[in-house]
Amino acid sequence: MATYLVCFVLLFSFVNSLKYDPTWESLDARPLPGWYDDAKLGIFIHWGVFSVPAFSSEWFWWQWKGQPMPAVLDYMQKNYRPDFTYADFAAMFTTEFFVPEEWAEMFQDSGAKYIVLTSKHHEGYTNWPSKYSFNWNSNSTGPNRDLVGELAAAVRAKTQMKFGLYHSLFEWFNPRYLDDKDSGFKKQDFVRTKTMPELYELVNAYKPEVIWSDGDWEAADAYWNSTNFLAWLYNESPVKDTVVTNDRWGSGCSCKHGGFYTCSDRYNPGKLQKHKWENAMTIDKGSSKTVYFYCQLRR
Repeated sequence: MATYLVCFVLLFSFVNSLKYDPTWESLDARPLPGWYDDAKLGIFIHWGVFSVPAFSSEWFWWQWKGQPMPAVLDYMQKNYRPDFTYADFAAMFTTEFFVPEEWAEMFQDSGAKYIVLTSKHHEGYTNWPSKYSFNWNSNSTGPNRDLVGELAAAVRAKTQMKFGLYHSLFEWFNPRYLDDKDSGFKKQDFVRTKTMPELYELVNAYKPEVIWSDGDWEAADAYWNSTNFLAWLYNESPVKDTVVTNDRWGSGCSCKHGGFYTCSDRYNPGKLQKHKWENAMTIDKGSSKTVYFYCQLRR
């Protein structure tokens, strides 16, 4: 027994001493933490300024001003004054009925083993007081609360679930992102000053054990600096031994690189897969994400 114990300790020490290089070959070799094998059901919460109009989906702003949809245009014309802006919705995002302890207990009772909360969707509004989002965050405009921090604390105090965060790499109408895009993504001002600082801030402040990245598809992973972030996440971050990540880290990465594969929303390959994956099945047929049922298969 002593021999087995020594071998186990040595093996554990060896695995945890591995260092990962900022290359996909190295990062993809990292085994998923053991807790993920036992967590078959997760709940994904989409929550942000788009919850105020509560019409169409979380893509409301884009469907109003980016690629306008007739139904959304009609909704705004009938219900809001002509000079109303999307930013005006933020003051109405009061979250007065949000009791994080009740949410946590309800999720635990559902049988879910972990949750993923939207920290920031493509609208750019952060559900935590990010110093990189100025007044476009939940502590400065709207509820005057740290929604991420409150739910994280409740989940950890009231349940045995793991706490995770969704984060969008890009923002539809951020001028710095649009300027980088106009340069053919030769500039990285948005990544350097906004999206990557946010990710480091989230990990250090809230220690999420799931990082669910999104909004990556317009640019390659080199623009997003994804591999350098993941190498830090796996080697040095406060969750380096327990965090799991998905596969949306740059155009062409989905279903090829990362921790577990999402491939596409509502992904259902219909046959056994050789890599861990999830079926991002939604409750609302019009939304890209509402609740996730995580389907995992061993290699």
